Amino acid sequence: MNNVAYFEIQADDPEKALKFYSEIFGWKFTKQEGLPIDYWQVATDGSNGGLLKRPAKRPDPQQGTNAFVCSVQVEDFDETAKKILQHGGIVALPKFAVPGKCWQGYFLDTEGNTFGLFQVDEKAS
Repeated sequence: MNNVAYFEIQADDPEKALKFYSEIFGWKFTKQEGLPIDYWQVATDGSNGGLLKRPAKRPDPQQGTNAFVCSVQVEDFDETAKKILQHGGIVALPKFAVPGKCWQGYFLDTEGNTFGLFQVDEKAS
C-alpha cells in the first residue's frame, strides 16, 4: 500500500512540458476544468499523475533537486536518452550501472525538473 501511486510535474510553461513528456514517453494529458489552477491529468502505462503551472519560483540551476524525484522505467535507455536530448532535455547525471540490477541516469526536462531513467538489466556492471 505504501507505493508511489501519483506524481506531479510543475512547469513554468505547461504546454512545453506537456509536449516534451508526450513525445518522449507517449503520455496522454487531459486538461482538468473547474480548478482554480491550470492542471492536466497525466495518463501513463503505470502510475498516473498531474502537471501544473509552477506555483513558486523555479530553483536556480546547480542548486540541486528540491523535489521528490521519480524515475521512469524504459525498454531502451540509450534510445530514450537520445529522444530526451532531441526534445530539449539535458543530462544531469550520465548513465551508470547499478550492478546486477539496471542502467540508471538523470535528466532535466525543458522546465528544469530532474527525473530519472532506468533500464532493467541484471548484467549491468
